[in-house]
Amino acid sequence: MAWLHELFSLSPEIALFLALAGGTWLGRFKLGAFQLGGVAGALVVAVLISQVGVSIGDGIKNVLFALFIYAVGFDSGPKFFSSLGRQTLREVALSLVLAVSGLLTLVVMAKLFSLDQGTAAGIAAGALTQSAIIGTAGAAIAKLDLAPAQIQQLQGNVAVGYAVTYIFGSLGTIIICVNILPKIMRRSIREDAMKAELDLLKGAPLLSADQTPALPGIVGRLYEAGPAKNIHVSELEALASPQFPVTLERLKRGGEEIHVTPDLLLMENDVLLLVGRRQGIVALAKHLGKEVLTEHGPSMVMTTSEALVVNPAFINKRLAELRTQVASDVRHGIYVISIKRGENMLTLSDDTVIKHNDVITLYGSEQDIQRAISLVGASLVKSIKTDLLFHCLGIAVGLLIGLLIVRIGSVPLTLGSGGGALLSGLLFGWYQSRKPLSGNIPSGASSILRDLGLAGFVAVVGLQSGLQAVETIRSSGISIFLIGVVVTVVPLMITLFIGRYLLRYDNAAIFAGALSGTRSANPAFGEVLNKAGNAIPTAPFAVTYGLANVFLTLLGPLIVAIA
Repeated sequence: MAWLHELFSLSPEIALFLALAGGTWLGRFKLGAFQLGGVAGALVVAVLISQVGVSIGDGIKNVLFALFIYAVGFDSGPKFFSSLGRQTLREVALSLVLAVSGLLTLVVMAKLFSLDQGTAAGIAAGALTQSAIIGTAGAAIAKLDLAPAQIQQLQGNVAVGYAVTYIFGSLGTIIICVNILPKIMRRSIREDAMKAELDLLKGAPLLSADQTPALPGIVGRLYEAGPAKNIHVSELEALASPQFPVTLERLKRGGEEIHVTPDLLLMENDVLLLVGRRQGIVALAKHLGKEVLTEHGPSMVMTTSEALVVNPAFINKRLAELRTQVASDVRHGIYVISIKRGENMLTLSDDTVIKHNDVITLYGSEQDIQRAISLVGASLVKSIKTDLLFHCLGIAVGLLIGLLIVRIGSVPLTLGSGGGALLSGLLFGWYQSRKPLSGNIPSGASSILRDLGLAGFVAVVGLQSGLQAVETIRSSGISIFLIGVVVTVVPLMITLFIGRYLLRYDNAAIFAGALSGTRSANPAFGEVLNKAGNAIPTAPFAVTYGLANVFLTLLGPLIVAIA
């Protein structure tokens, strides 16, 4: 192994990327419902590689963790702040119960078994499956008034505690959320998910991102003019209901397409391309001739675009008001598909009120869409470029926040670089949801920041502390593992019973989603979704997951201060 030691001495980055590659490969294997995952896999492989001797600096570790935790905060920001409303108080309470009970359980076990701050924080990170605790606790340990050797040992113990307890932390959460919760509630996740879906949608189907209805709301149809001969285009369109307008977009006469104008007179054999809401076209069809096959009629390309509402003339107005306020020739051919406010989709009705910075999805021809966007405000174009100015500033602000230290007696309390970057990410993510023209980051870019940042950070921790970790596991691994089982099970069961009997969760699918979110437990949530068979558990999970990313991450400095 001497040649490997020499190779890694020349380029420790090779060891890092080998740990990432090997960890990703190892994390793909499944044992029943349990899957190790790339993060824990990277730690295991990094510990193995470290046995040949690897020296890698803290700089890359700090950068990787800052990227990861900022991206988590940025993605969770809109959900986090919106979750603080009255409608989700149960989810807020559930997340707080888990975080507080987890902290208390960990502190009790630390006192009983005389655990040092590093081991206690590592057990929390693994048993609660919140890897970010490794970073926030490590930053807090670095601020302790201890010798550098002691600080390094404590930080190494964080990795030890995490490595020993993470596997049961994931597996135990799956068992409790998927198997024990339904038995305690005496309800089926699948049956409750179907019931909730019917109640929520009133019989309407719930579509995922890759699904479209077989009968879409806005359609294009070809008809012969027939009985509509000798009337103008504007007169034909006026026959449609104002609630379900129809647009004559193209016209073919004698095999030739003719430019459509409001005063164009229709002839009996004209082939008309009508676009509009299904109800409107069905109602208008009785005034027309027979429907025509597609290949015999005119065709055109329609566009779907998003517009940001900034024009004061549209703000605080009902859709019904805007329909009468905006001239018919201006709104001609424009259809509103959806309206989003922050992270929430609004119900489309005449009484829907438009607010500043609402995002409206429009459907129509390219020419009509551009006319509408120029009137409404600004176009929201899906860009593949990242706003580096915005996000680099966000990370820098977070790191500055992390430098702040509050002392309680002789104990320093600090968010550290991780907690600061998380808080900054939350704030910048919330701001970007309010001002979507700034701060763009494609989902793929955000994903690689999270995945590479966390897995890379944990791999560096493993490479730095692997040798020491193995020795500690040999001497006290079983006791640490059993402590981890307690820290996994007790807070979850406390939260389960409080949620069931005090917070009055009576739907197993919704409760299982919320409970898995309080632990940021993606594997458990995946199994809950499999059991549910639909997306009902997603909404409560999104709320508690966003909160847990904050609450559990902030346990790191508290554990270091109290344990």
